[in-house]
Amino acid sequence: MNEFYQKDIISIKDFNKDQLEKIFTSTDKIIQLNPTERREISKGKTMAYLFYEPSTRTRLSFDSAMASIGGNSLGIADISSSSTQKGESLADTVKIMSIYSDALVLRHPLDGSSRFAAEVSSKPVINAGSGTEEHPTQAIQDLYTIRKEKKKIDGLKIGIVGDLKYGRTVYSLLYGLGNYDVDVHLISPESLRIRSDSVYEIKKRLSFTESTDIEEHIDDLDVLYVTRIQKERFPDEEEYLKVKGSYVVGLDLLQKMKDNAIILHPLPRLDEISTDVDGTKNAKYFQQAEYGKYTRAALLGLTLNEDGF
Repeated sequence: MNEFYQKDIISIKDFNKDQLEKIFTSTDKIIQLNPTERREISKGKTMAYLFYEPSTRTRLSFDSAMASIGGNSLGIADISSSSTQKGESLADTVKIMSIYSDALVLRHPLDGSSRFAAEVSSKPVINAGSGTEEHPTQAIQDLYTIRKEKKKIDGLKIGIVGDLKYGRTVYSLLYGLGNYDVDVHLISPESLRIRSDSVYEIKKRLSFTESTDIEEHIDDLDVLYVTRIQKERFPDEEEYLKVKGSYVVGLDLLQKMKDNAIILHPLPRLDEISTDVDGTKNAKYFQQAEYGKYTRAALLGLTLNEDGF
């Protein structure tokens, strides 16, 4: 029995370690299949996407993932050209989109939007980013990248740097890491520390230290996960300007890291990782983006097939 069949993917907190490992094993299988076999997985199925916020990687990787397993995609990438401009509610839009598809991928600026959509949709809903809350498929992609590149997750020392207050990828990653035995160091400006309302829940899952100094643990890290300072999430531009460019990962910092440490980034990147780092063996963020296609293909395949694949 495939436990993921017709399952909404709203929060990484809904997955335990065994379930995550099953997704990773399915991702390995997706990568190993030849293209002809892969295209049989979801042949004749349709994925709908509904993006109320701009996206490049997430939307296109879902699109590419669905195509790679033989399915079709349709949807709204720009709400300015949809009936939402006429005042159509999220509930009605979701209901209509679910009529036309077998699964719905939603990105929305409001917290709780994906869980609400799952309540009104007749088809499984996949959260592609809900407000400042979570981005579960990004976390699955991130965890898979760590597992693939470091051959394990347990026992690693992981630094997460940048916008920890508004960065939804950070929260999903922390919740996901809570299934593993890891040592986590959070690095951010004081004003961008993880939100106090989330600290209690995260501390139930894993222990972590907080610092403003990126060099404090840099020589000890196996993974450095870098996030951008998100201008669009700041209620006050003056506050954004105070912290803009707080951390830049360049070759000088890389020289202080372990030789086999890896650098990840959910992208898009601004100036927080120098382009000089791109050509190093430590830079894995573009590989990370590629793994995103495969992890999402695995999730779609598991969600859409009663017996798995």
